[in-house]
Amino acid sequence: MTETGTPGTAEFDAPPLRRLRYFHGQMLGARDFQREQEYYRERLRLRMRCLLGYGVVCGLFVEPVPGHDDCADGDDGHTEADGPAVTAEHTDEHTAAEHGRHRAKVRLTSGLAVDCDGNEVVVRGGCDIDLWKALPPGERDTDTVWVGIRYAERPVEPTRAVYNDACADTADCEFGWTEECHKVVVTGCEPPVDERCDTCCSRGAHTTLWLARIDRADAHRPVRRDQIHMNVRRPFGRHLPTVITGVNWIHGHTYTIDEAKALLGTQDQDGGLLVRFSAGVRTDSLRPGVVEIQVIEGGSGRNASSWYMGGTFTEPDAACGEFTEEFRYRQTTRETLQDGDRVLITVRAAFLLDRCCRPVDGTHVGGRVPAIGTGTDTPAAARAGCGLPPSGVGPWTSGTGAGGDVFESWFFVKER
Repeated sequence: MTETGTPGTAEFDAPPLRRLRYFHGQMLGARDFQREQEYYRERLRLRMRCLLGYGVVCGLFVEPVPGHDDCADGDDGHTEADGPAVTAEHTDEHTAAEHGRHRAKVRLTSGLAVDCDGNEVVVRGGCDIDLWKALPPGERDTDTVWVGIRYAERPVEPTRAVYNDACADTADCEFGWTEECHKVVVTGCEPPVDERCDTCCSRGAHTTLWLARIDRADAHRPVRRDQIHMNVRRPFGRHLPTVITGVNWIHGHTYTIDEAKALLGTQDQDGGLLVRFSAGVRTDSLRPGVVEIQVIEGGSGRNASSWYMGGTFTEPDAACGEFTEEFRYRQTTRETLQDGDRVLITVRAAFLLDRCCRPVDGTHVGGRVPAIGTGTDTPAAARAGCGLPPSGVGPWTSGTGAGGDVFESWFFVKER
């Protein structure tokens, strides 16, 4: 299900809430108690989905498996308590023999998530996943795979019934408990994106929580850390904020005067400061005043005076239409930079609206938004101590989850 319209227009999708009403002399059967359980479970799911949202709460990192050559053939790393991995049925004996030689394995760490229906998905102790064993046979002609988890249930603890059901056949032995567990899902097809603006009113169409994308996967080679990209996972919350994912300058870097001119597009119609987003923002929100360039004068003489550099947005690509995932802002005046100047760039993210008319989450946390094309955020000396953002999953982006705020960055200018 996708929904890109105005927030709040979706029909509320929830079953009627009916709870058991006790009275003296009432005859209760197993179905009555099952319905009572379902009433409280539905209330919990509704509260979780509507008030808090869904996504990964903690843990559930996908990591390489070190030294997994000693794993037993066919061992998928799952314990009975954690729930079985989703694996395809294989009838070809040659394919089954190949399983023992698969080396493309990853490890899923323990953690907690909530799916789009409000079910809590708990992974205890973690597990190892053989990617090619878990892939459906029809999807093995790819070198890009996605790993996710899904809420699951299974009956446990067989119990002998004391009385037979008068209305139906009763087995000699029934399972007395239901265990809430998880299933691991691996696919070679790119998963759909939840584009709903309001995740409260309607249930999601896809209940799998995707945790990682693995590029250049090879069935017979170990998975390296640089092949695993966990930025596909959804952080826990009601909304997935749009953030700034890259800029075309290095925050805090020192450029020569000529390099700064090229960066600002002073003499190049195709130049200018480039800002890229995780999702589309409304092109009609790119208005004068949203971006501001201030130059703070330096040098060996009198300094600290400042002036504002005139600039304008370049016309977005016509194919972007109503939304764009990046903008370019270039200098339009002829003021020149001098040795020792500092160029301060301000983007008022609260005025940039995404597809759901929510403000871009623009706080430049730690000054770590990476430079486009280089993967570099700040100089190596400034990165010491914080290799990853607070979520534990890179790369860095803007945002604290609150939305809005101001994106600030700067660079310095030297004569040579």
